[in-house]
Amino acid sequence: MNLIPQKLNRGDAVGIVSPSSPVTEVLASQLRAGIEFLSGLGLKVMVGEHAYATTWGYAAAPREKAEDINRMFADDSIHAILCSQGGSTANACLPYLDWDMMREHPKIFTGMSDISVLLNAITARTGLITFHGADVVWDLGRNPGKYVVDELVACLIEGRIGAIPPVGPRRMVRGGVAEGRLLGGNLNCLLKLAGTPYFPDFAGAILFVEAINVDPERCDFMFQQLKQMGVFGQIRAALVGFIDGLQNDAEALMQMEDVLLRVTEEFDFPILKCDDFGHNCPSTILPVGGLVRLDADGLTVEVLEKCVE
Repeated sequence: MNLIPQKLNRGDAVGIVSPSSPVTEVLASQLRAGIEFLSGLGLKVMVGEHAYATTWGYAAAPREKAEDINRMFADDSIHAILCSQGGSTANACLPYLDWDMMREHPKIFTGMSDISVLLNAITARTGLITFHGADVVWDLGRNPGKYVVDELVACLIEGRIGAIPPVGPRRMVRGGVAEGRLLGGNLNCLLKLAGTPYFPDFAGAILFVEAINVDPERCDFMFQQLKQMGVFGQIRAALVGFIDGLQNDAEALMQMEDVLLRVTEEFDFPILKCDDFGHNCPSTILPVGGLVRLDADGLTVEVLEKCVE
């Protein structure tokens, strides 16, 4: 059974952590802008002790990253934990996270890109619904547009149930309708969990994926890996988001969703393409572990039950 975190209210405190790359001097102004945005929503902001740390030269030490996360889960005055940004090394802190603490103090945890590692691991190990989207530096710290702001408010403050509004056109890749728990995120980062105790159970799930700086060959080998792991024999549907880089050459290159269709030709699960989440695009907030309904023919994705309360 899923754990549902409390929604945000005006006056609540939120914490910022850096489980992947640290906030460098170059990005400090964007972090400040993100903090100002959150303050404008009526939220109090606390920054983790090691959010700027480069203990290992390129990032904080794994135990330092975990210490910030554990401390914020344990602190009942903090109602949500937002990741500053992604990077490459979020998986380093997994062995040091206090899963029991998370179960005892469930709260909103959100991020994207390399944070997909933590979103899926936390949901897999604790049952807590986590949220893909809205990191502080890149999403909230660069003058977020109306779609980003509206989706953050609708999902984390108002607790919207129902259809996720599109930010652009959607395309049916393989028809069909399915319901299931949403799992996934950045495809490359999700595969960092393969073969570890933190990989989620995809039985009956809806897989959502996005990526940055990939080509068709890279898409192929990542999907082949999922196929060989048995994931495609377990899921009920797939949702492909904005693929930064590859979509910029859409006419010249085969797109990720078309590679997925080819790799999974022996399966019949529906596939829907949208531009509603990913890198360098306006992104919604997707509940990892939340129950959704995907209608590839009708071009809709609906959240079927509350993900915050």
